[in-house]
Parts: sequence; structure tokens; C-alpha cells
Amino acid sequence: MQAQPHPLEPFFQQVVRNSYEGKLGLHDPDLTAYVARILCEFSQADKLYSIRDAAGRPIEEIEEMERAADPVLGTAASFDAERALRKYIGDYSLFVAGMYPEAIGSSRRHRGRNPSRHPSIEELIRAGKESYFIVSQFNLFEYEQEAPLFARLSSSFERLLLGLTLVREDLGPRKPRQLPPRVN
Repeated sequence: MQAQPHPLEPFFQQVVRNSYEGKLGLHDPDLTAYVARILCEFSQADKLYSIRDAAGRPIEEIEEMERAADPVLGTAASFDAERALRKYIGDYSLFVAGMYPEAIGSSRRHRGRNPSRHPSIEELIRAGKESYFIVSQFNLFEYEQEAPLFARLSSSFERLLLGLTLVREDLGPRKPRQLPPRVN
């Protein structure tokens, strides 16, 4: 049975398509649809931090998410769980970097453990590209059809990120257009 589409999906489809096709010249309906679904998914606050630690607390740091996704040394119980966690890390990285740049930290690494440290843009891009690439390598059986999409998500990550920043600008408050101040 097919899941019902999210009520915001047509709206996000249009906004993403306007940015990707209209402003970036990126004509890939599958990528557009996928990114619109990410926006729908993360429009629900409980979905943003869905990876949990052993105590049930949300994991907010990229490095901890990546450790959790490791099926050998981490908490992923299987390779299917690794794939699901890596897909989430890619989606999370793209969403946060594109829609919430104020949540991005500086590129300098902090010394010691700081639970409120925000990932840098470089960390989000690296984690997103790598995670989508790993998901693309699950290319057999039930994942065979989706694998090429994740390969494109990985290789186009920066461009998709730019498109999401344009989406954010379109959705954000309108700034009044004013003439520059007069020079005396």
C-alpha cells in the first residue's frame, strides 16, 4: 500500500522546483522530489533528531551520528540499519546546512567535548556527501532502483545545498526594497 503524501509536499515541490530548475538550471525531477520530501519530513520537529543514544537522548553531533551508523563498531544492528542511519545523516546535513545556516558553527574544531557545538559547513558537506555515497553503494535487491539517486545526491550535494538556501530565501520574510542611501 502506498503511503499518503504529506500535505505540504505539493507546496515544497513547487518551491524546490522554482529554485532548482528556475534559478540553478538543475533539471532533475527525482532530486527535486527527494529534497521536497526532506522538507516535509523535517517540518515535523520530532523527526529532526531521530537518532538516539543508548539512554534515548537525541544525538545532535555529526560525529556521534556517524559512529552510531557503524554496523561493526557502532550501534547499527545491521547493514540495513546502517543504510537508514546514513540516509538520515545525508538528509539532516543537507537540511541543516541549507535551511538553518545560523545553526552552523565555525570551521575551527573545539577542544574537549562540547554538547552544544554546532557542526561547521565543511563537516555537514563532508558528512552529507559521504553518507549519500555510502547509501548509493547499497545497490542490490530492494535498493537497486534507489542507488543511482543517492549517487546523484552525493555528487550534487553542494549544488543542492545552494538550491536549499534559495528556497530558504523564498520562504523567509520579505525585505523591503529600498534605494541605497544618498551620498552627500
